[in-house]
Amino acid sequence: MRLVTVNFNTLPLGKPLPFSLRSADGVLLASKGYVFTEREALETLAAHGTLYLDPEESRQYRRAVANEINNLVNNDTTLADIAASPLSTIEVNYDARPSALDDPQPDNDGPVDWLDMQSRANGLLRDTNSLRFLHRLDRLHKDLDTLSKRSPDTTLFALIHLTASESMYYSATHAMLVCVMCMLAARDVLNWSPEIEQAMGRAALTMNISMTDLQDQLSTQPIKPSAEQRHQIDSHPTRSVALLQKRGVADPVWLGAVLHHHTAVSGPLAGRIPAHQIARLLQRADGFAARLSPRATRAPMAPAHAMQATYFDEVKKVDEAGASLIKAVGIYPPGSFVKLASNEIATVVRRGVNTLTPRVAVLVNRHGMPMAEPAIRDTRLVEYKIVSAVNHRDIKVRSDLMRLLTLT
Repeated sequence: MRLVTVNFNTLPLGKPLPFSLRSADGVLLASKGYVFTEREALETLAAHGTLYLDPEESRQYRRAVANEINNLVNNDTTLADIAASPLSTIEVNYDARPSALDDPQPDNDGPVDWLDMQSRANGLLRDTNSLRFLHRLDRLHKDLDTLSKRSPDTTLFALIHLTASESMYYSATHAMLVCVMCMLAARDVLNWSPEIEQAMGRAALTMNISMTDLQDQLSTQPIKPSAEQRHQIDSHPTRSVALLQKRGVADPVWLGAVLHHHTAVSGPLAGRIPAHQIARLLQRADGFAARLSPRATRAPMAPAHAMQATYFDEVKKVDEAGASLIKAVGIYPPGSFVKLASNEIATVVRRGVNTLTPRVAVLVNRHGMPMAEPAIRDTRLVEYKIVSAVNHRDIKVRSDLMRLLTLT
């Protein structure tokens, strides 16, 4: 995991630190729980240079912030009060430059830190003026490409689970999910060339780059978009292209896909230029991912229902781009929840031999009780046939993401 930096001016006085503070070389400067009573003490500490969080404690802190914000939103707390909450007032940069304690990025067969992947994507989309922007974008794209080839079910599970279960870093998680879904469809179903697939992946990560802040805000905003916000939404494809061009992007396929990713043109993909083919695939995946996400103004869809909405185009006919996404990830994609003929509730852990028969892990038994250990079921068998999709919000049993990923 990449270390994160902390703005020492936002650290609380008179309250225990929620994490340890370290130097760039990993030297412990202040332990978790230490209480600073004077600003001068913090300024003396800052004289050591940039302050860093321990990797494990930064994961715990980020999860604590996410839980705090979700609890406040669920209790109808105002945005002003959310912004003023104790944990939220500490400014943490989750995409700090590499330091001596940085962990390697996912280039081996070890477990992936998906919270770190979210943080990296969030930092990338928010720091578009960085001279390292294109380098960081290329690295994130390559990592997602590697993961989607090496362990596609695990990758889909993680991103769909995070999309449906939390609103923190909505824009970043959304971009990664769209990117992975489209890469799988382009590679496994549409048989697009590596060059087109690469342009598509980068377009997926950057299509909403001019409205990252707004996307994150709208995910928790309890009212519909204002007229000004609607204008920003409508104009963001053009503004995203301008921003990418400013950063040195000149690929006409990449830029064209971003420009037209909200253009609704139904019908076959054949005969369209590559940029318009990509744009159509992005549009369908974009809509699917948006339907999964919890919003303050509407309930999220179950993935299976979101997939069905993706399958048909604007005139209620089968959409080629949408159908390719379903063939690639399944009607019941990894990370979704289903009810079985056995009356058990399970989570999908692997795609099956066809889109209707994935492998699942039972979390709730037929009597409505949580399983001590998830039980694997083969949905090709009549007794374990899937009878319906289940919305993520209706699942009262919560399991640790990393534990669930081992089942994939």
